[in-house]
Amino acid sequence: MTDLNPFLEPGMLVRHPDRPDWGIGQVQSSINGRITVNFEQTGKIVVDGRTIALQLVVD
Repeated sequence: MTDLNPFLEPGMLVRHPDRPDWGIGQVQSSINGRITVNFEQTGKIVVDGRTIALQLVVD
């Protein structure tokens, strides 16, 4: 499977497409398709970047 989020880098802001209630998250790391994100409402979550395409938040 291919990483759906190859452009993500630490510090970028994202949203989870299926969990808007988690709020905006800040990417902590992205290693081999495993993306650690610290979300406002949920805290730190590891997302499988091969199955979930996170949405970049642009101001």
